[in-house]
Amino acid sequence: PRGGRVVGSEMFISDRPYAAPGPQPEVQWQQYDPWRTPGAGPVPGGARRTGGRRGRLVVGALLLALLAGGIGGGIGVYLERETSDSEQIHLPQASADSRQARDPDSIAGIAARALPSVVTIHVKGAGERGTGTGFVLDKRGNILTNNHVVEPADRGGSDAAISVTFNGGQTARATIIGRDAGYDLAVIRVQGVTGLKPLALGNSDSVRVGDPVVAIGAPYDLAGTVTSGIISAKERPITAGGEKSDGSDVSYVDALQTDAPINPGNSGGPLVDAKGRVIGINSIIRAADDGGLGGGQGGSIGLGFAIPINQGKRVAEELMNSGKATHPVIGVTLDMKYGGDGARVAESGADGPAVTKGGPGDKAGIRSGDVISKVDGVPVRSGQELIVKIRSHRPGDRLKLTVQRDGDERSVELTLGSAEDIQR
Repeated sequence: PRGGRVVGSEMFISDRPYAAPGPQPEVQWQQYDPWRTPGAGPVPGGARRTGGRRGRLVVGALLLALLAGGIGGGIGVYLERETSDSEQIHLPQASADSRQARDPDSIAGIAARALPSVVTIHVKGAGERGTGTGFVLDKRGNILTNNHVVEPADRGGSDAAISVTFNGGQTARATIIGRDAGYDLAVIRVQGVTGLKPLALGNSDSVRVGDPVVAIGAPYDLAGTVTSGIISAKERPITAGGEKSDGSDVSYVDALQTDAPINPGNSGGPLVDAKGRVIGINSIIRAADDGGLGGGQGGSIGLGFAIPINQGKRVAEELMNSGKATHPVIGVTLDMKYGGDGARVAESGADGPAVTKGGPGDKAGIRSGDVISKVDGVPVRSGQELIVKIRSHRPGDRLKLTVQRDGDERSVELTLGSAEDIQR
């Protein structure tokens, strides 16, 4: 077979027989010059000397290339980092300024003024616990809230207590000054608290449907929660309570309706107008999972009801002055099962006359079986609505009633009496 040898990257064929692999004479490789033009003659000065010089040049070139590559790589990494940092995205943002003023009539401005006067109330007693809201009435420590918020503490028990937490975090114990289930209002008082800021009271008679309002409270114990909305309606006849068999705990409210979100825990909190003045006491909600009006635990669906502050102010003053509130009455017993339109006076029976002798109704000429259809020109559709309209006034107020009897209609005027005086 023909032999051959490898020179560089090519195979050259010779006429000599193929030899087994083995070490080749060193001199044969040393005489090879890879840089020589093929077919050229010997390099002057001898192959060995020329090959060594070329080798050193090759090694130097390689070292120089490696050095240059390392330096270049380092510079590249540095430049990449610098370029990367300089190309980071930074979005523009306003500087933080918590002291930036808000319009006093904005929701934020109203909340800033009202929150220091609003408190969270934690109540326990008779094996129950609950959370509600209240607001400061005066610098003596009187706080107005709902009766149903503090009632468990008044029912006794070794654990009975009322704790009040102010917006700034300060806490204090409170005692009940007076409460009334019929109006669902109560006044409690804290002692030893300085720097109290009473919340300004507005006039609920001046409220109009569509007026903006802000509700403040502690829904689900989330203290200092602020929501906003409008007055959706006025003079909504609302009743709540009714757990006692005699109905003495039923509250009758000629309520303000609002779509400001109100939830359990908002009870007793203020509903304020655009000037930050209280126009109502948040008390009742219509919840999504609630069969009717009351204290159901469902969330707000935009149907909240507040006791008008004019009624709340009158009751609060009476509770602070005497520990109890008066209830205006017309001195008649109503047939609460009557299904027609209006409020019908019951028939006299074993329990006595339906019209109290010498009472306001008797003096005005009202008789058993009469149907009262209007109060001051406003229609009433049931006995409950009539009670609500009457409760929105105070003893001594004069009312004009429209009365139907035997198909005839007539108007009568009467002066409201006090339930406490009639009972005596």
